[in-house]
Amino acid sequence: MNGSCFCGSVTYTLSKGPVLAAYCHCTLCQRLTGCPFVHTVHFEPDAFRWTHDAPHDTALESFALPVKPWKKRWRCKACGVCVVGHNSKTGNWSVWGGTLERDEEGKIKSWDTVKPTAHIFYATRTLDIGDELGKWEGYENKSNRIA
Repeated sequence: MNGSCFCGSVTYTLSKGPVLAAYCHCTLCQRLTGCPFVHTVHFEPDAFRWTHDAPHDTALESFALPVKPWKKRWRCKACGVCVVGHNSKTGNWSVWGGTLERDEEGKIKSWDTVKPTAHIFYATRTLDIGDELGKWEGYENKSNRIA
């Protein structure tokens, strides 16, 4: 699987399937995107690799979240899109589904691999979602299921 920022200056590839694919309703994702929830996809440390020209940092700027300094985000210097996050506690990388490569019809390629299996951090949602996916207080199967 491949992905990029909006302008294509920053690109990445994923060599394995995700360890988590969910709709996240946490307040951090809401504030970082301005959206009520995001499609977040997490990958093991060795599954992620930058593919744009090296040195990679010339196209990227990074920032750590003050409330969770172990979570670092990278965004494109040209278009400003937040492309990827890294959790130094778990080593995992996370991408937002919107940055994944699309087909000719605009659909995410490898959708069956990355489609969300749950709603996480649903207690802080800004709207109710009426689908069949489980709703969890925190991470799926690691917190209380609330719906």
